[in-house]
Amino acid sequence: MITDSALLESRTLRHSVMDRTDVLDRVKALSLLPDGMHVTTAMVAAYFDVTVEVVRQLTRRHREELQGNGMVVLRGPDLRKFESDNMSLSPVGYPQARRSLTIYSRRAVLNVAMLLRDSAVARQVRTYLLDMEYLARTQPVENSPQPGAATLDPRVDAHIDARIDQRITHILGRTVVPMFNALIETSGEHRRELIALRTGVQHIERRLRQHHNRLRRLESPRRDRPLAGVMAAMDAMTGREFEHHIAALLRRDGCTDVVVLGRHGDRGVDITGFTADGRRLVVQCKRFAPHLRISSPELQKFVGSAKVLYAADTALYVATCRFTPEALSIADEAGITAVQRTLLERWDAGDMLAVLK
Repeated sequence: MITDSALLESRTLRHSVMDRTDVLDRVKALSLLPDGMHVTTAMVAAYFDVTVEVVRQLTRRHREELQGNGMVVLRGPDLRKFESDNMSLSPVGYPQARRSLTIYSRRAVLNVAMLLRDSAVARQVRTYLLDMEYLARTQPVENSPQPGAATLDPRVDAHIDARIDQRITHILGRTVVPMFNALIETSGEHRRELIALRTGVQHIERRLRQHHNRLRRLESPRRDRPLAGVMAAMDAMTGREFEHHIAALLRRDGCTDVVVLGRHGDRGVDITGFTADGRRLVVQCKRFAPHLRISSPELQKFVGSAKVLYAADTALYVATCRFTPEALSIADEAGITAVQRTLLERWDAGDMLAVLK
């Protein structure tokens, strides 16, 4: 499970969920510039209820990442063109006479939400983001009206439909409708153009719905592939983040007094605690690349620490990779539970380890 702290710390994780810009509208309305696609620094600050200076400082620290997700600093002819276009769309005009203007796409605003620690709005955006990611990974597949098509949980379907309606409504309300209104006033002269524009809008609407239907099918969980994002999230963690993640899973499953030990003096054990029924528990965590293996010497060291130094009743060796056959044999003989990659994936997704029951 991707956590709030992991999103704040890991650029890889942020990139993996960057397409879910729809969560912004679940928290509060994001006011856009008349072009319907961008916001200014002041508008970002207003959305997150922080000062403009806070947004500017965050932008300076994470400029490369934000630029990769649609933040642009306009100057010179680009700025003049942008201002001119927005003035033509805005009924109240648009302020000019500036040397530069920083604008943010919706992806960039979502990026800010995953970087901004001290904002209640940003925390709520991250909460909705994690909830949507969890639903997309864990809800069962249902049959759609069309043969062979998969669909998400109805709550996710409803949200996707709402997202489509919001986008279409925004485009029609901010750009196309004003043009239609202007043409209607002179319909005798521009009737042909009006009909052509209306046809174009209908075509765009159909294309948008087709596009989002494809996205819905791609995002749907399938029985023939692993849960999306579960192991990718852990692979992107640091060793310390992985230890705290495993500690959170233990607490979720009823373990008590769970402590992540320090780097020095842990004597070959990363986590200690007690199972729900009171057995002494020790855990070794290894966040290795998937192609690596836990070998028998590593298991032997842990057996000594777990059984001799800690006198553990229950011992887990948790790894993001697989174990060699020799290591598995040693674990079985010594009463060590080897939690290798496939079992770890199921545990993270909600299945409780048998040894903890």
